[in-house]
Amino acid sequence: MTDPQSSVFEPRSAVRVPTLLERIGLSNVDSHDLPSSSATFDDGGQYRIEVSTTEGVGALRAVLDESDRLAVPVHRVRQGSGIMLTTSSELAAMLEMTATRGIELCLFVGSPRWMGNGSPTMNFNGRALASTLHGSEELAWSLEDIVWACELGLRSILAADIGLIYAIKQLKTSGDLPEDLVVKVSASLLVTNPATAVVFEDLGATTLDLPVDLPIQTLSAIRSSTTLPLDLYIDGPGDLASPVRYYELPEVVRVGSPVYLNFTVRNAPSLPRSGGHNIQSLVEALAKARVRHISSGVRVLNQYLPGARVSAVARPSS
Repeated sequence: MTDPQSSVFEPRSAVRVPTLLERIGLSNVDSHDLPSSSATFDDGGQYRIEVSTTEGVGALRAVLDESDRLAVPVHRVRQGSGIMLTTSSELAAMLEMTATRGIELCLFVGSPRWMGNGSPTMNFNGRALASTLHGSEELAWSLEDIVWACELGLRSILAADIGLIYAIKQLKTSGDLPEDLVVKVSASLLVTNPATAVVFEDLGATTLDLPVDLPIQTLSAIRSSTTLPLDLYIDGPGDLASPVRYYELPEVVRVGSPVYLNFTVRNAPSLPRSGGHNIQSLVEALAKARVRHISSGVRVLNQYLPGARVSAVARPSS
């Protein structure tokens, strides 16, 4: 006699769930056939270059000088220490330096738990809490930083809290924040599948950071679900256990376009904000090293995907 409870333990249909995903407009398998993406940035470019961990005016100057020396493009620079630790004069100087070259300046925003009363985030199981904003006050403080920076001219931020991204969208709609404010989702929020990409796009994100080790076929599946630019570390930070992915660059661009290619220095030490401390020379040396890594990446792209189109970079008039 059949046990009436036995059906509970039977495996689900191999067809039903994928069909349900298709009904809501999502890919039901990762894209193992790796179709080429026909989407581009507004100017027709398939890829742009980002330099991470550009901590302050000195580091930014080093990035720009090395970019000129090696004749490699830089489209966006990101400062991980962010808005709170940047002075008015520093922000004004960085905005002027980037604006004259058509480069986007992106600053981190928020009060991550490792900077606050977040001791649980220091153990292994609590790390998922490290980038979240706790309570209304931390959310308000983060928005205060954004409003202040926008008043000085900043138009690009890196956000690591879902609620903050939602609040920014509402304030852009109400006119309290600039409509053209770029909201880049931090890699710590882990956009790992097409549905998550859709959620962040609906929340108001404008660029999606992907996990450092995301397989190409999953990147392709995510591309099928969103029109937003994707952002992937090619040479990523050691504290994210990042792989080095130079020879995957051609496929990343071909299937992921429009995509930001993000470069840092694997196994480099964590750095404070650029300033008058005794490791300033190291801050600037690592900034230059990141640009040299871009040169290596561009070489691979030119060799294995010679038709890849890079977005234009505005240069100051002579």
